[in-house]
Amino acid sequence: MNRTKEKWKRILFSSTLEGKNESHKIAYIAVMTALIVVANMFFEFKFAETQFSLTLVISALTGFMIGPIFGFVACFLGDLVGFLYHSAGYAYLPWIGISMGLTATIAGLCGELPLSFKGGKYVKLALVALGSFAICTIAINTTAFWILYAKGVPYTTYLVSRLFVQGQIWNSLFNYALLFIAVPALSKVKPLGLNL
Repeated sequence: MNRTKEKWKRILFSSTLEGKNESHKIAYIAVMTALIVVANMFFEFKFAETQFSLTLVISALTGFMIGPIFGFVACFLGDLVGFLYHSAGYAYLPWIGISMGLTATIAGLCGELPLSFKGGKYVKLALVALGSFAICTIAINTTAFWILYAKGVPYTTYLVSRLFVQGQIWNSLFNYALLFIAVPALSKVKPLGLNL
């Protein structure tokens, strides 16, 4: 029974929040949700044809900090609130919030993997990058945009266009590079308690 309860706790919250009281947990969730709202509103910029944003790296950090389930919730709510505040007249695209939430879930699950050898942290980061790219960027976002906007275009043609012409691959690589820089740096900040 204790083992099942322990596994359930790890799915809800990360080891960072495991020993914290309810107030700390709520504060972490609120701060990360607010950070996602701010990222959606202000940290997007365009270079040539590529739209860059920091949502991938912040979603992954949310998963590492909070955990799989509540990381998902924080990312989804952050995306929704950011859209409601700064929609610019566009329709809400729920699959973006879902993919951000799943990035946090992937990071939260990978963060709990027992890889204690030297370089294990980087293996976890690589798994997050590969998993979120395959599941979130390609399987969810690209497929949803293809269904909605690219009628009559073969999927592989649209995928190549979205990744290389629209530059989504460069945005992803930019975010993953930031993740590989940010996580080791944040791990050294003792009050955060980020332990990978």
